[in-house]
Amino acid sequence: QAQLVESGGGLVQAGGSLRLSCAASGRHFSTYTMGWFRQAQGKEREFVGAIDWSGGSTVYADSVKGRFTISRDNAENTLYLQMNSLKPEDTASYYCAASRFYNIYGPQAQYDYWGQGTQVTVSS
Repeated sequence: QAQLVESGGGLVQAGGSLRLSCAASGRHFSTYTMGWFRQAQGKEREFVGAIDWSGGSTVYADSVKGRFTISRDNAENTLYLQMNSLKPEDTASYYCAASRFYNIYGPQAQYDYWGQGTQVTVSS
């Protein structure tokens, strides 16, 4: 079992930055693949990025590549999403998720645990 809690969302101007955090409980955090997803109003939830258990491998959606960076601190059981050069199109509720499978390219169905989400709003 794992419990995930996102934080760090808010209202920012276009071009600004935010860093989201995902605090995890449970003793197996350091073995999980971790992912970030987002869902805008009226749209399907979409993949943002993922990171493997060690933090050595990452993958990003084309829409955020070069602007967003995923990292993790296994000693603190925390996942991060650094978001730079934010655009109004990034406005969404952001979710972190944990998977027991070692596959950073896996589908959403692979993820076993989900956080409650944190809202990011980017004004133009």
